[in-house]
Amino acid sequence: MAVGAAGIVLPMASGGGGSAASLTSGTSATDPDQLFRLGRFDAADRGYAQLLHTEPRNAHAVAQRGYIALLSNRFAAAEKYLSRAVALAPGDVASKQRLAETFVRQSRYGRAVPLLQETGNPRDKAFATLFSKLTGTAWRIHGAPSTRVPFYGLDPIPSVEASVNGRTPKKFFLDTYATLDLSKEVAEEAGLRAVATLSGVASTQPVTIYLGILDSFRIGGIEVRNLPVQWIDSRRPPLPDGSQPAGVIGTTVLYHFLATMDYAGQALVLRRKTAVQRQRFRTQAEHAGFSRLPLWLAGDHYPCTLGALRDYGPRVVTLDTGGIGHGLDTSVEIAEKAGFTVDRDHPIGTGETMVYPVTADRVSLGRAVGNNIRGFAAPKVFPGFPGPGQSGQFGFDLIANFTHEFFKPFSITFDYEDMAFYIGNASPGRKRRG
Repeated sequence: MAVGAAGIVLPMASGGGGSAASLTSGTSATDPDQLFRLGRFDAADRGYAQLLHTEPRNAHAVAQRGYIALLSNRFAAAEKYLSRAVALAPGDVASKQRLAETFVRQSRYGRAVPLLQETGNPRDKAFATLFSKLTGTAWRIHGAPSTRVPFYGLDPIPSVEASVNGRTPKKFFLDTYATLDLSKEVAEEAGLRAVATLSGVASTQPVTIYLGILDSFRIGGIEVRNLPVQWIDSRRPPLPDGSQPAGVIGTTVLYHFLATMDYAGQALVLRRKTAVQRQRFRTQAEHAGFSRLPLWLAGDHYPCTLGALRDYGPRVVTLDTGGIGHGLDTSVEIAEKAGFTVDRDHPIGTGETMVYPVTADRVSLGRAVGNNIRGFAAPKVFPGFPGPGQSGQFGFDLIANFTHEFFKPFSITFDYEDMAFYIGNASPGRKRRG
């Protein structure tokens, strides 16, 4: 997260979804709102469905069913319920934004534009302008069935070479908490023109985000054509050679592929999402003993799965490969519930964004375990703080954010078709380096 701009994010209301109507405020184990907040999405969905049998016009329950479907990329169900939610409650801005995101994830930008124009949100208006300028088929993929490109370096976070508009390849960071960000210099060299602007934050500093349309983006043997992009005038952490990166490749690129960040083998692997390639990967991952965990996508680029801090969990966590110099973000309250010692004597920062160092002796994603992982614990989580700080934005509780230092021994793969996250000690079919 530290290296990208405040990405292309469609704001999400807090508290179970921000729809116009609400359910009971009860917190029983059968209350679908409570189940949703706990990240028990399937059980919550069944609860909302049961409620709709007796209250078919309950706008909140309809909206929540749509939101749960969107989290799992079940687009037909998301469109059905979110469209119905907007019809029942025309003032439900969150459902309009989520319905727009349903179309954006499918590259059906024309359907997203009028929804974003209606919200009254300046960010939505900027993206509506951007998406209205996309003509023809967006995200056209050309080239090889798959490509494997080596990491230029593993720190401060992984980086790979990519080419913008056919120009000489340059080095980009990989950050799953980002979209597709370019540096302003690279955007200008490639002849990009801003069609809209908005305000954002990069490394806690306010920046102007420029939105445009990129003709060509090539990684290894795969080229993507006609895609939305953004750029900012801001310096990022340097590459291993001291130079500035050309930008950041994030989840809005990765979710168009079956994407593997092979930390153990130090390479990025992109595969087209064909049935054959997905089945081959699943077989290899199973034989390699990988953990297969659920995958959810919040906002437009925040992957989530289930993780545990010692024996606290498994509960919902975010997956952010862009956290420099540490492997975990959580709150002081959650860290102490898990039994971790919080170093209150050495605070980092001041005021609302102050955090304390913490060393987590055992954290895990499935069977992938990290020991003595350095991290940060916030005494008071604040908007934008990875993991727990985004609970209000997403409407469900997050216990932590797993990031760079945790992932180093592993290979991780995101399957946004089956909505599965895989993690293991070496890329399936390849031996680990060293």
